[in-house]
Amino acid sequence: MVLVAGYLAAFAFLTLALDGGLALGVAYGIWAASGVALTALASRVLFNEPFTKIMGLGIILIIAGVLFIELGAAH
Repeated sequence: MVLVAGYLAAFAFLTLALDGGLALGVAYGIWAASGVALTALASRVLFNEPFTKIMGLGIILIIAGVLFIELGAAH
C-alpha cells in the first residue's frame, strides 16, 4: 500500500511540476536522478550495502548533470 501511495504522489508532483512550467526533459532528469540517488542511499540504510566515495561522487555528478540540463534549458 505504501508503494502505491508513493507512486501516486510521484506522479502527482510530476504533474504539478509540469503544469508549473518545468520542461519535460528537466523534470524527467530530476525524477531519474532522484531515483538513482535515493535507491543507493536506501540500500545502505535498509540492507546495509556499502556506500563508497565513488558512489557519493556519482550522486554528485548526477546532481550536477541535472543542474546543467536545467541551465541549458533556460537559454
